[in-house]
This record gives sequence, structure tokens and C-alpha cells, in this order.
Amino acid sequence: MSSPALQLRERVPRLAEDAVARARLAVVPRRRVRAARMPFVTLVSLVLLGGVVGLLCFNTQMQQVSFAATSLEAEANNLAARQQTLHSELQTLNDPQHLAAKAQALGMVVGESACTVRLATGATQTDCAPATAANTPALQPKPPKKPAVLDPKPVVVEVPAAPGSGHGRHGGHGGHGHRDTGRG
Repeated sequence: MSSPALQLRERVPRLAEDAVARARLAVVPRRRVRAARMPFVTLVSLVLLGGVVGLLCFNTQMQQVSFAATSLEAEANNLAARQQTLHSELQTLNDPQHLAAKAQALGMVVGESACTVRLATGATQTDCAPATAANTPALQPKPPKKPAVLDPKPVVVEVPAAPGSGHGRHGGHGGHGHRDTGRG
């Protein structure tokens, strides 16, 4: 009988041979699987088309907003100018000189002095006089004269004619028969 160690020795090479036989690989021809290209191309085309359409819509929307902003800016500028004009007109209408001229045009006159009326008795001071149009001063005084510095007298310089310059019958050209035809 053999010993267990001998049996093991005989068995190991057989096991190794079986493992090597199992471990050998054989080259198998590849199976070519063709993926369908049409769905992928369609998907990429749709994504690109959607992107282009989206960009066009976004650009159009931004231009509309820009036009609206420009229009509102122009309207704001017009309204600001109108407000400035109205404010200037209001200042002119509130001017005391303007108010006095309007009052005078309506027939109001400027009083010369203040007068006190006592309501209990209905009497006035003794030195009160009614205001009249004859006593009313002119509201628009004449403009002042210009100072002499701003309105100087003209300086006239007379140059004597040179002897023999021929201020005769040919119009001052020396009597040589020369006529000016007006051509340059």
C-alpha cells in the first residue's frame, strides 16, 4: 500500500495538468455588433436644432427688451425736460414782478400807505387816502442807458487823397482808359 504522501504526489501533477488544460484560452472570433446610428444622429441633430432655436428666441427676446428700455429711457428724458420746462414756467409765474404786472392789468393799484381799520367802530385812521391809478408807479421801469464804455463814439479816420491819383471822369483809375469788367 502506498502512503498518503505518495498518493498526494501522484495526484498533484494530475491536478496541475487539469488546471493548465482548463486555463488554456482559445481565440474566439469577435462578433461584430453594429449599433444603430440613426437614433444617435437624430438625437444630436435635435439637440443642435433645439439649441439654435433657443438662441434665436433668446436673442429676439433680448432685443425686444432692449427696444423697450430705449423707448422708456427716451420717454423719461422727455418727461424730465418737460418737468424742467414746467418748473421754469412756474418760477416765472411766481415772480413778484410778474404777479404785480398781472394785478395792474386787472385794475389793481398799489397803495401809498398802510391804513388801519378798527372793526369795532368801523373807523379808519385820519391820514388814510385811497389808492388811485394816478399815484401808482410804473412797474416796468425803462431800461438804464448803456455806460459810455459800452457805447463808444465811432472813430472816423479820413485819409487825404494822394495828388495825381486821378479822381477825374474815369472813376478814379488814373485816366488810362482801363475798365473793370468784374472778372477775376
